[in-house]
Amino acid sequence: MPTTGGASPVLRVPARAQGDGVPVDVPRVPAREAAERELSRPIYGKDEPNVLMRALDAFWEWLNDLFDTASTAAPGGLLGVAVIVLVVVGLVAALWWRLGTPRRTAGTADALFEDAPRTASDHRAAAERHAAAGRWNHAVQERMRALVRSLEERTVLDARPGRTADEAAAEAGRALPGHAGELRAAAREFDEVTYGGRTADRRTYRLLKDLDRAVERAKPLLDGAVGRGAAE
Repeated sequence: MPTTGGASPVLRVPARAQGDGVPVDVPRVPAREAAERELSRPIYGKDEPNVLMRALDAFWEWLNDLFDTASTAAPGGLLGVAVIVLVVVGLVAALWWRLGTPRRTAGTADALFEDAPRTASDHRAAAERHAAAGRWNHAVQERMRALVRSLEERTVLDARPGRTADEAAAEAGRALPGHAGELRAAAREFDEVTYGGRTADRRTYRLLKDLDRAVERAKPLLDGAVGRGAAE
């Protein structure tokens, strides 16, 4: 039906109004807006992928493009990429095995004794078992604990929970000034092995073992627990 003047175009929609056969004329613009409102309902988007699925699809597409690019740049294509990946994994594993699991920085202060109280003899026996098996890190740790526990048993140091290796070395050095430097060095070795990711060896353990024996024979300058005043 042609339009006249400035009247809006209309869309003739076959319909029946009030049960009679008179056609209903609906303006085109309102009809379009009604259709847009209907299509914007959530029910029409329920089958579309959610944000997580779209992100995963984008990630896998990026990863695929990355491998495609690497395969063209690396000699041997995908096989060359696989070889490079295996070499990198092998190097990381070798470093991890050589250096041990990273734990804390060497300067971190932590308790010397971590488990239930044991005697100096118990710690020495444990150190020797670890040394015989080549577990030098554990051997060094147990020997340092044996040294400090021995000083506590002799009342050169007071038995104080939570004491660090550095604190024990400083307190013992005041009572045994002839071994003060060696005690500080032993505390550093303990911290680096325990918290710094350093690997000990036979020589490190031998030095600490000799120091333990020398300290055991040494006579302190003061009687009683000299570390009590520093702890308070």
